[in-house]
Amino acid sequence: MRGTYGQAKRPAGTAAFVRALVFFVILAALVACGESETPQASGLTGWEQNGEYDQRYDPQELDRVKGSFQEIVELTPLDGMAPGIGVIMRDRADDELVTVHLGPKAFVGKQLEEFGLTAGQKIKVTGVWAEFDGKDVFMASKIKKGEFQQVKVRRTSDGTPYWSMSPEQLAAERASEFEDDGEG
Repeated sequence: MRGTYGQAKRPAGTAAFVRALVFFVILAALVACGESETPQASGLTGWEQNGEYDQRYDPQELDRVKGSFQEIVELTPLDGMAPGIGVIMRDRADDELVTVHLGPKAFVGKQLEEFGLTAGQKIKVTGVWAEFDGKDVFMASKIKKGEFQQVKVRRTSDGTPYWSMSPEQLAAERASEFEDDGEG
């Protein structure tokens, strides 16, 4: 197939395949190195699966919030936790500001930076409502902008945080994103 000026056109899906391939190569290198860090060393203190913070995420209460992105914030939901990353968004339904928890900075920080949010941009967040220090916050499982760009931080079906998965589990979960990009 030829495009403009005789350049070969890439078949649809090639970019997604290349991203998946690069992800698996990097993941394989990390597994080969045998890296196993403690939660403290990896920046995940307090974010562990089934810990106090994680227990506030109830996948049976899944909800969606649509609105506009305002800013990225660093947060510490509970005393003693490693720093986390969240976003402030303006809820389209009631024009209120909503604090959205995404996850530990060590896990989410680079992904969110590469996601490239800009102030005022429309976003949709899937997750659950929880209370911290007497304030309602939204604990995200994924954040989307546009039709195809998203950052997933938890399994939507059961709330398992991606940062608590082994490299093999995370690779399988990410691979399934390319197969089924539904709103689950």
